[in-house]
Amino acid sequence: MKKVIITGANGFIGMELIHYFLNKKNYQIVGLSRKLIKINNENFKSVLWNNQDVNNWGKELEDAELLINLAGKSVDCRYTEDNKTEIYQSRIHSVRILAKAIENCATPPKLWVNFASATIYMHSYKENNEETGLIGNGFSVDVCKRWEQTFFEQLTPKTRKINFRTAIVFGKTGGVFPVLKKLAKFGLGGTMGNGKQFVSWIHLEDLCRAVDFVNEEKNLEGIFNLTSPNPITNEHLQKTIQKTLLLPFGMPQPKFLLKIGARILKTETELILKSRYFVPKKLKDSQFCFNFNTIEECVLNLK
Repeated sequence: MKKVIITGANGFIGMELIHYFLNKKNYQIVGLSRKLIKINNENFKSVLWNNQDVNNWGKELEDAELLINLAGKSVDCRYTEDNKTEIYQSRIHSVRILAKAIENCATPPKLWVNFASATIYMHSYKENNEETGLIGNGFSVDVCKRWEQTFFEQLTPKTRKINFRTAIVFGKTGGVFPVLKKLAKFGLGGTMGNGKQFVSWIHLEDLCRAVDFVNEEKNLEGIFNLTSPNPITNEHLQKTIQKTLLLPFGMPQPKFLLKIGARILKTETELILKSRYFVPKKLKDSQFCFNFNTIEECVLNLK
């Protein structure tokens, strides 16, 4: 049995990865999270974790095939000083404490995958890839830069490392898609802002398959964009959701209304209005094949 360790395992992406690898039959999954996870499967083990010490969970990394780090406070919040501090520290501390646990292993994990964010790229209407992408400025970008820097600073000579710059993830049970679907059903599924901002996205199934792929391809390491090959504009996305759900119209959401709504929902408009246009050059060059190449295929599957 191959062992997979997942931190932040009780989240939207973590739970999907647990079930994905359990379905492969020859994997034992250890979910590290702040609350125990109840899954009735003899190949799954839930272990309490924190990012301050390795006393209770560090031994679980011994002889693991794959370590997946999803830990970090959600950025779906207001950027108050307290939240900024927690967003930053939760990511940096998690990376450092995992590196300490790896160092303590007699047989450390073969691969460490860190789920970071593609918000590191600047607001852009032109294509960015891992080699030519332009890095932006501001709080979110600074968090991403320090996050990646800390990850690659950790010395893990026996553990290969991959850092995913992750796009917006579309799935049925969490993330942004159920919210967009609900808004559309209430007639609020029109363009957001001017609608010209690009959305780089990935179907949750392809995300899991990409993790499996880089684990199997032992020569891969470094920074990878984790996104579908075909970014679309916000207007294209909203119209696709309306069409797929057979909805007659969607009321546009101008920028000033989005700011009011973001404040009410205790989040930031950056998540909606920043133009993210980046592509998965390294995954494509490595011959990874996406099951969901277009937003139409993705939305139809998730509706």
